[in-house]
Amino acid sequence: MGLKSNLHNLKEKYKGTKMAPAFNAIHTFLYLPNETTHNGTHIKAADDLKRTMNIVIMALVPCLLFGMFNAGYQHNLAFGTGSAVTGGFLSPEFWTLDNFLIGAWKILPLVVVSYGVGLAVEFVFAIIKKHEVEEGYLVTGMLVPLIVPVDIPLWMLAVAVIFGVVIGKEVFGGTGMNILNPALTIRAFLFFAYPTWMSGDKVWVEGAVKQDQLIAAGENLDAISGETILGSLAQGKEAGYDVMDMFFGFIPGSVGETSTLLILLGGLFLIFAKIGSWRIMLSSVIGALVMGLIFNGVVSSGWIAEGSKFYTLMNTEFWHHLLIGGFAFGTVYMATDPVTASQTNKGKWIYGFLIGFISILIRVFNPAYPEGVMLAILLMNVFAPTIDHYVVQGNVKQRMKRLKAKTA
Repeated sequence: MGLKSNLHNLKEKYKGTKMAPAFNAIHTFLYLPNETTHNGTHIKAADDLKRTMNIVIMALVPCLLFGMFNAGYQHNLAFGTGSAVTGGFLSPEFWTLDNFLIGAWKILPLVVVSYGVGLAVEFVFAIIKKHEVEEGYLVTGMLVPLIVPVDIPLWMLAVAVIFGVVIGKEVFGGTGMNILNPALTIRAFLFFAYPTWMSGDKVWVEGAVKQDQLIAAGENLDAISGETILGSLAQGKEAGYDVMDMFFGFIPGSVGETSTLLILLGGLFLIFAKIGSWRIMLSSVIGALVMGLIFNGVVSSGWIAEGSKFYTLMNTEFWHHLLIGGFAFGTVYMATDPVTASQTNKGKWIYGFLIGFISILIRVFNPAYPEGVMLAILLMNVFAPTIDHYVVQGNVKQRMKRLKAKTA
């Protein structure tokens, strides 16, 4: 009773003031809001936006934890203080406390900065515009640390988060009104504003360097960023990892996008919870496979000579594209964003297929930036309303034809 009384007194204290939205946001983080609809027809449901966001975060947590282990594993492997995995996903060489502590030391600050800066911007806009704090950033704040390199400077991340929240969401009216995925807007800003950091050039160490030279080159560094598979393929080199390593996630890459297995399980969880669209996920995979098959056909026909800058990526097994880079992560967690994706069922098939198709297209033809899923999703975010418009108009025309046929 004392806690409820104190909360009531605080609410009365802030009621009608500029700080009311900030207090209400904190108060309703664990408690149901007291407000209910007053007029008109409405639907009662057990979930709300905040609970929906929490379910998505639950689906992301395994990727975050795996990313911590993998960051430490790649660090120790590069410095020669760790051994390569030999026992698959349950390999004891991977799941060590040392790997976790090294990864957590690098990744947790990214999470703190992402949430701290992003929520601060949300609170400021809520106070200025006198509306309730929206919960949309709960997922964005978790996505951002998972799609950036582990060694990105924190101040760069803070600047990008401010840009992404303000330009990617608040200028459109806040959660539910934005046309671009905020997390991808943040990553796009980082890539175009600080391309060398996003590609890892500041602490890049070639995989071909001898182990003793590698240790000597990295002895003054906090961490070493290994060359990603896409980076190697874009330069005409071999991937250097077997299929199972790529599937399980024992490869260099952004924090949360390496383990296709955990991403797949997260996607199934979102589908089961009826939050993620299986149509978008499946159609994206189909689009990527179709584009990969086309490129494989071009290579096998002899149209592209071996040694061409496009040859290696074109010659990559079409289904391997699903396991490398951020394709799986983007397809499951960002292409399915209910705000920026297509809303109609037929539109979701078109939207997802084009994301997968364009992702592999960009990946092959843009060696400077071989990861194309970010740009593909942002591009289709812009065209999603247009896709839905023509789907709805098509349905209207079909119904009008049926009506005329019945009344003729």
